[in-house]
Amino acid sequence: MTVDPGRLRHIILDQSQRAHTGHIGSALSTVDIIAALYDRVLRITAVDDRERDRFVLSKGHAALALYGALFLKGWLTRSELDSFCTDGTRLGVHPDRGLRGIDFSTGSLGQGLSMAVGAALAARLDHSPRRVFVLVSDAECNTGALWESVMFAAHHRLANLVVIVDLNGQQALGYTDHVLNLSPMRDRWQGFGWDVCDIAGHDVEVIAQTIACLNTEIGPPHVVIAHTTFGKGVSFMEGRVEWHYWPMSDEDYRQAVAELDPR
Repeated sequence: MTVDPGRLRHIILDQSQRAHTGHIGSALSTVDIIAALYDRVLRITAVDDRERDRFVLSKGHAALALYGALFLKGWLTRSELDSFCTDGTRLGVHPDRGLRGIDFSTGSLGQGLSMAVGAALAARLDHSPRRVFVLVSDAECNTGALWESVMFAAHHRLANLVVIVDLNGQQALGYTDHVLNLSPMRDRWQGFGWDVCDIAGHDVEVIAQTIACLNTEIGPPHVVIAHTTFGKGVSFMEGRVEWHYWPMSDEDYRQAVAELDPR
């Protein structure tokens, strides 16, 4: 089934409003990246196939976008999706590996890349063609643990590892460059020996084509720096730090849905 970015954005708004949860802007900024991965990139014939590509959502607070993709792929039922943030559900604010289609529990920021590096090294040791993709936030690049993983992956030349940085420029406590300036991000990763691409993070075609051109068999690991807009698609959320945590009011929800679908 097709993972359409428009449908993903509607799912994020509908489910976050029903559950009265935040992290809406963070999820919206990842939509086109996740759509490209699940519709065009990941080699997954079945969610339990041992040789499937692995995906790690290191910025786990954007899990609602991932749940939407799993639903659109037919790997989550409607009733499972509608259980988001209810008692006894597997669909919490952060992903849990107990849920079908989720390989790694994440949410402790800066840790997802460590798991992805381990998975990529395991694939090499297994002589497996599977690749590992990990989506990190630009704010996670503030953490030392992430850069330890960056060094390890470069040392072992894990060509089957692809990191995508959701460079939306903000985090819970403010704008990323104000909290801890890592610009230019490209130079940081290149300095550790990674293959680096800079792309527009809301163009599904560009994202998919960029990844398709990467040599994931031989060479250094890869990082795709995706320039995105926090809250993409909803004007009053775009670039606004408060929508990292705020839930929507009924009026906010009506306006957001109207902007996504003027009909």
